[in-house]
Amino acid sequence: MKSYTSESVCAGHPDKICDQISDAILDEALKKDKFSRVAVETMVTKNFVALAGEVTSKAKLNYKSIARVIIKKLGYTDPKLGFTDKSPVVVKIHTQSPDIAVGVDKLGAGDQGMMFGYATSESKEYMPLPITLAHRLAMEIDWLRETKRLPYIRPDGKTQVTMAYENGKPKTIETVILAVPHSEKIQLKEVKDALFKQVVVKVLTSYGLKIKQNQLVVNGTGVWHIGGPASDTGVTGRKIIVDTYGSFAKVGGGCFSGKDPTKVDRSGAYAARFLAKNIVARGLAQKCEVRLAYFIGAKKPIMQEVETFNTEKEPEKIIKSFMNKLLDTSLQGILDGLNLRRPIYFKTASYGHFGRDIFPWEKIVR
Repeated sequence: MKSYTSESVCAGHPDKICDQISDAILDEALKKDKFSRVAVETMVTKNFVALAGEVTSKAKLNYKSIARVIIKKLGYTDPKLGFTDKSPVVVKIHTQSPDIAVGVDKLGAGDQGMMFGYATSESKEYMPLPITLAHRLAMEIDWLRETKRLPYIRPDGKTQVTMAYENGKPKTIETVILAVPHSEKIQLKEVKDALFKQVVVKVLTSYGLKIKQNQLVVNGTGVWHIGGPASDTGVTGRKIIVDTYGSFAKVGGGCFSGKDPTKVDRSGAYAARFLAKNIVARGLAQKCEVRLAYFIGAKKPIMQEVETFNTEKEPEKIIKSFMNKLLDTSLQGILDGLNLRRPIYFKTASYGHFGRDIFPWEKIVR
């Protein structure tokens, strides 16, 4: 047997604060002008927020207000955490470079690079099981905080799952690791007991899995009270493995959040996932990786390949034919085929961009 590990982070993690602010700005721009071009980066640290990038849009946006709404939504309302919706926000945003715009104006790709999409039959989400479980654990922790069922939990948090694989398939869970900041008034043992019963058991049971409590590690140093930007600086786009496949598949290197869908490092990755997932869901292969590549201004990808890791049920010719009929991978084809010019991106900015049916690139074509 071989072991594989994947991690996720809670919505209040510093990097995810940044991803959510960037995507909230994108959604607000698309609500008012679906042709908005957005590439916004966010940085947060103790009592400070910086926004930088490019926005070309008919929309009039209050960037500071958008950032502060997200900060409050994520639970950063206590000055003790060193970061609140009153923290200073500096804005350095200008319009898109004309050298890039000239390519996008002609419906060409808004960036260069390579994109990868992956799918596997090992979970009902067609995702690697460790990253799927890590996301579900993070979602459950946040839910307990937001609903005040565990009122002593504070924003921020991380999850990690190690699974043993046998013959390429997930067999058993070896370890679950949770890191959750909490009130100083509560002992770690109480936190661990609650998280085991209300998070770990609940999530694992829903997948037909279980562990003993001694296989759970909570706050490895034994203490974590203050999380968020008070203890760690955050930047947009630093969680690309969390956002994709948990190290089970290649990533192109470009992040997604804060970018409008003319940026193919986002929309191309979504298209590649859509193709890979449908290939596996159709039973053409048990595992699939789709590879795309573009240059700025490219009407169509300069590379479109598929890899099935010797799990294919049909010849490659049939798989490629199916893939070509499923989606036109030109920029215009992706925008239209997946209906991407709309405000759907904020929810992608936490718990991963793949594996949840609320997104159009997760649709299975019957």
